[in-house]
Amino acid sequence: MTTSALHLWQGEFIDDAQAGRRLGGLAELTGRVLARALPTDVVLGACAAVGRDLADPGSALYGRLAGHLPADEAAQTLAELAGALGRQALERKLRRELGGLRPERLTRPDGRETVYESWAPVGLLVHIAPGNAAAVAPLSVVEGLLAGNVNVLKTSSSDTALAQDLLAALGAADPTGMICERVVALRFPSARKDWIRTLCGQADAIAAWGGEDALRAVSEIAPPGCRVVEWGHRISFAYLTREAAADDGLLDALAGDVCRFEQQACSSPQVVYLDARDATDVFAFAGRFAERLAKVSEARRAPLPGPAEQAEITTMQQLARLEQHLGLTRVFAAEDGSWRVMADTRPALDASPLHRSVWVKPLPRHAVTATLRPMRRFLQTAAVGGSPQDVAELSRALFAAGVTRVAPVGSMLEGYEGEPHDGVYALQRYSRRVCVRTQDEQFRTVACLDDLVAPPVLPPAPQAPLLGKEGVQRALASLDPRHAHLYFRSGGSSGPPALSVFTCDDYDNQMRAAADGLLSAGFDPARDRAANLFYCGGMYGSFISFFSILERLNATQIPMAAGPDHAMTAEALVTHGADTVFGMPSYLWQLFHAEADRLRAYGGIRKVFYGGEHFTVEQRRVLTDEFGVEVIRSAAYGSTDLGPLGYQCTAAEGSVHHVLTDLHTLEILDPHEDRLVETGEPGRLVFTTRARAGQRLERYEIGDLGRAVQGACACGSHVPRLELLGRYGDVVRVGTYFVNYRRILRAAQERLGYHGELQLLVVSGPDREMLTARLDEQYAGDPEGAREALVAEVPELASAEAEGLLAFAVEAVRREAFERTATSGKLRTVVDLR
Repeated sequence: MTTSALHLWQGEFIDDAQAGRRLGGLAELTGRVLARALPTDVVLGACAAVGRDLADPGSALYGRLAGHLPADEAAQTLAELAGALGRQALERKLRRELGGLRPERLTRPDGRETVYESWAPVGLLVHIAPGNAAAVAPLSVVEGLLAGNVNVLKTSSSDTALAQDLLAALGAADPTGMICERVVALRFPSARKDWIRTLCGQADAIAAWGGEDALRAVSEIAPPGCRVVEWGHRISFAYLTREAAADDGLLDALAGDVCRFEQQACSSPQVVYLDARDATDVFAFAGRFAERLAKVSEARRAPLPGPAEQAEITTMQQLARLEQHLGLTRVFAAEDGSWRVMADTRPALDASPLHRSVWVKPLPRHAVTATLRPMRRFLQTAAVGGSPQDVAELSRALFAAGVTRVAPVGSMLEGYEGEPHDGVYALQRYSRRVCVRTQDEQFRTVACLDDLVAPPVLPPAPQAPLLGKEGVQRALASLDPRHAHLYFRSGGSSGPPALSVFTCDDYDNQMRAAADGLLSAGFDPARDRAANLFYCGGMYGSFISFFSILERLNATQIPMAAGPDHAMTAEALVTHGADTVFGMPSYLWQLFHAEADRLRAYGGIRKVFYGGEHFTVEQRRVLTDEFGVEVIRSAAYGSTDLGPLGYQCTAAEGSVHHVLTDLHTLEILDPHEDRLVETGEPGRLVFTTRARAGQRLERYEIGDLGRAVQGACACGSHVPRLELLGRYGDVVRVGTYFVNYRRILRAAQERLGYHGELQLLVVSGPDREMLTARLDEQYAGDPEGAREALVAEVPELASAEAEGLLAFAVEAVRREAFERTATSGKLRTVVDLR
């Protein structure tokens, strides 16, 4: 970048002349860019990539940005930026301030109503940044991006190009180009009034930092209706009870707050208030605190203030010394001028000249609100030293006075991810809450209006090796306990049960996405009465998950869980008027048959939502024809380790699902090679979960086969679809041949008209392997005839038998004889006993 290229304009560095020509067209640019919504996922991905570079002192970006900073500040500033840009920090910010990770999507806050709400950008957001905090400018733009705005940053011409270089890196990390088109970063002096007026005159919102005069000037040039977000100078202080004031350790911590950053931060203490009214107590405490400040200050050498700052310090200190003769003040100061404590018997809040200058004043707690309220526009942080009861009581009084933040003594300058700033959430100030109200019945199965407009913008899959179940289980050993809130264990239908761990935020995000999917599937929270009949206990997640999903939809639910007493379950369904059931096909099939007479007579079950397995075509026919079920649909496609992966819409047939793109990126790889298949070809399903704090499963090979479904969906949604084609475990090697369970099941349905369950057993024989197909005796009248039909239909069976490598048999058994997983109740399709 040359010295003349001061400005960053949509990813391009330009000079003054070019910037001047483009400034007048910002309003038109904004209208053009905002026509395409910016997914927060795009911003999170780019920020995470830049954050990783800033956390690596060996990266090129780290070196470039460090060159813009003083040598003694570079490491700390870049570490602060790296932490703020981390995915976890920004996700927490989104959840706290805008309620979720995809606040830009028009979704239904209450599943019972076809009302859609979202957060929308204000439009053109101008940031007038301060010159004394290098990290503030680029992070303010990041906040503007999270809210979807077009952002124009104004920094001083005396500032370095740190903000411009960082924002350019952010744009380069986004393959969609959407961040670049939303960022303009200009460097010019505030004296250039024509540029300021042109810039602010087109703004929909202005975020401005500075003192009273600077903020007043911005408000005067802001156009009518423009939202001015003021981040002005603030005053902070400490308040100590008598007991706290006697604690030397607490005073050392307070002295540390005074010395950090030389009180340049808005949250630095400038005054120490005592819960006292006697001047003797104030002067005595000031002397003690001066001793503690001297000790802490000596360990942290103070930089020399500039001439103007030193003049202010000297003036205030001398005035306080003069008032000592009136008995109003007392001054304690270091001989070298590195610190000073000024005791004052008058409680009114005074700003200090900073640079380790502290007022000590009396303020009885009953007078806190009345004394401080006149300064309410300037108050920010109060550190309260006292008992839990003191903190609770004083916090209320301080908030009434105008304080926005109460912190422990010793950590006034620290914060937490998602913390409000100066009493507001920045993202809400940079956004608008918008809504769409509908009445048409067609909207009842539309969970998100955006899905009807265009396909989602998705980040590419990461460049990483494929991950299997074993790798996931190994990684759990080193998982940070902060990311391990919920423990689930798989049902073990395709192997040994595997452990999965989620944070509470991860779980909530997944359940909300799955709830939207259930609306698309035709579940109506306003009308349906749902019985949750999934299995519960043993750390298995189905029942708990659907309880949460139905709860988030504000639905009526009867949380019964699957149980062996089918009579009791059927009686409860009838008694409580359930018309919708959720559960595993295996269990629901048993329930409908065990209580066939009662459920036929009731005739009230209209909808069946299932998970974990699939109903066969014949099973669907029985439920429809014999029991009057009107809707049989997948409640969700998912797994214990990844969570919900897809959902069916009302137009879905068979095993076709829309992908939950809010949560995952899907790749379909060749069955035998690690390469993408052509669109529509079958392959291995590989998911990358993007909305997960702890177990960030990237390129996870789930064990399922599927293919992408081309063309528009009849439901109107543009969300990608896939057709599930079974699991790797459906293919078993027996008698040297690969035998596909799905093929045998399909042959039984098509050749025999069979509509029960089917299970394969494989055992080793003395001279050949044995394969037995178990059929439900209620639907299999002639096992030998079934055996002949299956051998004729499945070439692998005929060849293996002819070569003497396999003995194939069919047996009809009672429904209770089928082997199922103990946790989930799923049918074990292939039982390999070799």
